[in-house]
Amino acid sequence: MKNFVLALFVLTGVSCSTAQMTYSTKNKKAIALFEQGRNEPNKSIDPKTHGPNYAGGIALMEKALEKDPLFWEAHMAEAEMYELLGQPYKAVDHYRKALEINPNHSPTGATYYYLGTLEYTVGEYENASQDLNKFIQFKGAYPDYVTRSKDIISDCSFAIEAMKNPTQFKPVNLGPGVNTKDAEYFPTITVDGKTLLFTRRIEDKRVPVYGEQEDFYVSSLSTFNTWETAVPMPKNINTVNNEGAPTIGADGRSLIFVACADESGNYGDNRKGKGSCDLFYTKRLGVQWTDPVNLPGAINTSNWESQPSLSADGKTIYFVRRVISRGARPDSDIYTSTLKDDGTWDTPVRLPNTINTPYMEESVLIHPDGKTLYFSSQGHQGMGGLDIFVSRKNEKGEWGEPENLGYPINTSADENSLLVSADGEIAFFASDREGGFGKLDLYYFVMPEKFRPVKTLYFDGLVFDAITKKPISGKFSLVDIKTGKEVIKSEADQVSGAFTVSLPIDKEYALSVSYPGYTFFSQNFNMTLADNQESFHMDVPMNPITAPGATTALKNVFFDLAKATLRPESYVELDRLRDFLKANPTIKIEIGGHTDTRGDSAENLKLSDARAKSVKDYLIQQGIDASRLSSKGYGETMPIFTDEAIANMATENEKEKAHQENRRTEYKIVK
Repeated sequence: MKNFVLALFVLTGVSCSTAQMTYSTKNKKAIALFEQGRNEPNKSIDPKTHGPNYAGGIALMEKALEKDPLFWEAHMAEAEMYELLGQPYKAVDHYRKALEINPNHSPTGATYYYLGTLEYTVGEYENASQDLNKFIQFKGAYPDYVTRSKDIISDCSFAIEAMKNPTQFKPVNLGPGVNTKDAEYFPTITVDGKTLLFTRRIEDKRVPVYGEQEDFYVSSLSTFNTWETAVPMPKNINTVNNEGAPTIGADGRSLIFVACADESGNYGDNRKGKGSCDLFYTKRLGVQWTDPVNLPGAINTSNWESQPSLSADGKTIYFVRRVISRGARPDSDIYTSTLKDDGTWDTPVRLPNTINTPYMEESVLIHPDGKTLYFSSQGHQGMGGLDIFVSRKNEKGEWGEPENLGYPINTSADENSLLVSADGEIAFFASDREGGFGKLDLYYFVMPEKFRPVKTLYFDGLVFDAITKKPISGKFSLVDIKTGKEVIKSEADQVSGAFTVSLPIDKEYALSVSYPGYTFFSQNFNMTLADNQESFHMDVPMNPITAPGATTALKNVFFDLAKATLRPESYVELDRLRDFLKANPTIKIEIGGHTDTRGDSAENLKLSDARAKSVKDYLIQQGIDASRLSSKGYGETMPIFTDEAIANMATENEKEKAHQENRRTEYKIVK
């Protein structure tokens, strides 16, 4: 748990002794330098950080200590300034010196608290535990600090034990195609693992004061399994302002990202925002990206919205919101929102306290399996700073207790920007560790088995007109057969007809593809037996309604063994056929039943006729006029695979699949 130290000397200018205008030194020159140094941060600007001039204050404190090395107040002030400059090791050194000079200079023991929290921050867990235990013993210790100290002492015990039992972790740099002298971070990847999109902080002389800004870059995986030289996103995406923390849809064509306003509140390129940083949306059509728009709906506010993560079905988004309050301790939480039927995002809901804490939560990632959440947090038991955690959703939709990914994936420093591949085996992250190309670099490592999500494969292909071969932007629906719940909703590219859909392996799915003017296409995926598969590729030919005689298989219609009784999992498919018929009221169809060639041919003919009639009867019950429907059993007379072809197949598995293809229900447009 991260704790934040109040800089009492610097911010208020007083301590328990200075409030009475007394000092531990009698040296007037030391006192004068101390008072001058204490005021220096608010009098001038640091030319490097463009913030308060703490460096100038430190220099004056050093001069005061030259006059009197036992001037413990100067050590305290210097420690606090180093802390505010982000140099904790030097701050620790000066807190220790102040305590060596006078261990009891504070009746509340606060210096032991300040020292202990910093020792925890830099990973000196044994020392932190000792000093915080000393602080707790002071009778005047602040109750809130005592509570935090006990939490940190518990964290220290966790960290010490974690370091004794390290997780297997061998990070590998992604190489010069991705990493440069600049900082690279916040990666996102398409579900097929072939396209990496990330944020890079680049020098830009157009940016006043800081001279740098954030842009998006894209790298593709080469045939040699290396990442090619990254190229910037087009100029309608990258602007002179900051763009960062992207999340890309499973299909690689939907992108939500963060864009921030400049100091004047301008987002650039006619973009309109609601707060300091908002979420924006763009979509790829062919090779072109549309101009980004502020994410429609209720997500963006006057607060700070950032670090989005889009679910594989494109219907749920997770993101980080920070409520900006002057003087308050930094805090951010993870929220989620769902996509409404009108294309706007619903009012966000804060994730429960199982996930969110009173401290910072950041860098959220929902895996394509839809039930494994990775995030960074300062508030759960960890190694210090931001640690990475994993939480899993149960069958009731409740998030489980977060689990720390352990050492050395987590350290006393901040860990974030985690990305986990669709198959769950590889994870990516950003680090400024030694041996890189510059500042933050992107690395990958093999994810330990116990932290992996449900393996998710990808299904890709092309949608096209079966007659003209022209690409079609068909709309996809992937339904969990067992529950009837739609788990994926997507569409093919409007220009190329290409699509990519994610498939978690632990379920059986009914796939349907539809487009106005065409019969719908269906397929069945039994992913409960797909542990060794890498992906599926399948082209989707769509039959025009204007082509009478075209036959469409109903791949997701199932019957009880050797019976004509429809199984409940058939209803999803048949309801789509019902909706298709209602949307096209002039169409008449024939339902055809087919069997394989095994068994008695007369019995097969009888069974196929009964099954076709069961489908017809269901549609009539669903409100389709009987005059538009006919049914016929063909038995084994029209096999897709002949007996001879099946006999020549190499394996029993291939032969059984062929028999399954022959056992089918179809519909044919007759008018």
